[in-house]
Amino acid sequence: MEKLVRRLPAEWEKHQATLLSFPHEGADWPGKFGAIKWAFIDFIHKITEHEPVILIVKSVKHRETVDKMLRKAHTNVAGIEYLIQTTNRSWMRDTGPIIVTRNDRQPEALQFRFNGWAKYSNFRLDSHIPASVARYLDIPLTRVLYKRKPVVLEGGAIDCNGSGTLITTRECLLDLSHQVRNSGFNEKDYETLFAEYLGIHNVIWLNKGIEGDDTHGHVDDICRFAARNTIVACVEKNKTDPNHRNLEENLQILKSAKLEDGSKPDIIEIPMPRRIEFAEMRLPASYANFLITNGSVLVPTFNDKNDPIVLGIFQEIFHDREVIGIHALDLIWGLGTLHCLSHEIPAEN
Repeated sequence: MEKLVRRLPAEWEKHQATLLSFPHEGADWPGKFGAIKWAFIDFIHKITEHEPVILIVKSVKHRETVDKMLRKAHTNVAGIEYLIQTTNRSWMRDTGPIIVTRNDRQPEALQFRFNGWAKYSNFRLDSHIPASVARYLDIPLTRVLYKRKPVVLEGGAIDCNGSGTLITTRECLLDLSHQVRNSGFNEKDYETLFAEYLGIHNVIWLNKGIEGDDTHGHVDDICRFAARNTIVACVEKNKTDPNHRNLEENLQILKSAKLEDGSKPDIIEIPMPRRIEFAEMRLPASYANFLITNGSVLVPTFNDKNDPIVLGIFQEIFHDREVIGIHALDLIWGLGTLHCLSHEIPAEN
């Protein structure tokens, strides 16, 4: 029997759909929930221009309410499929399944354990999302184990190029004193399970994430693959900003890193938006939290002077896709934006 080989597709590969969960209560956006619902409608509207959406709602009544809002915004509702499932939050990047392809041409949903980013206690409902999505898609669900124990991993903690290279941070996965994901794990442990479950044989370990990120170091606020050999990396030129040192250290690691074939990646630097604060909190605003769909790249914008600069850079990189800015000043109050809220469903081989 042929050995089973898995592969985690890159985000720019063909999607079956994008997975979203429509917010049903405002705990993540206190004081802004009304605005958030319409921001979410706009987000869905832009995605459905290029690919279907699988939209999680908490009940039949919730589905009816959301459908009315979508129709009012002239959204292509024919491109939306509803999945009824009660959730704690809407951050599908971290709570949805990671779907891989296999050499037997069977897609597979991986269920990593979710522990509320090792910070929040109300996450039990979210732990049912991978199984619900797998049933909906009619694909097998595999619970990820390492040394017979379930493994904690959020989708926002990793980014890959679809060819065997993955980027992550030590702050998120290896810190053993703050927001601990897998107690006792070291780099070799992660690299072993990445190889088995994701088809990853080359890991680039960055150091720390950005200030204000309550996930404690997710990579999708720092840098992302834009092609197999191209990485978009955030930089902060203001040396008095706490993000300057962390991002500069990460940039130097990327510049000396190698891809799975031994070649050096092309690094394209993008600026950070200005510091954004709300209710005495710094918010983790980053242009790296973009989402790639079948025909577009949706980029969070912040009413910042760097918005048009970044959109221009992305249009040069993704010349075969429409680059669209999505206003995210309200969304970022929930400590995440477009990539955090979504999860691509790869198309079958």
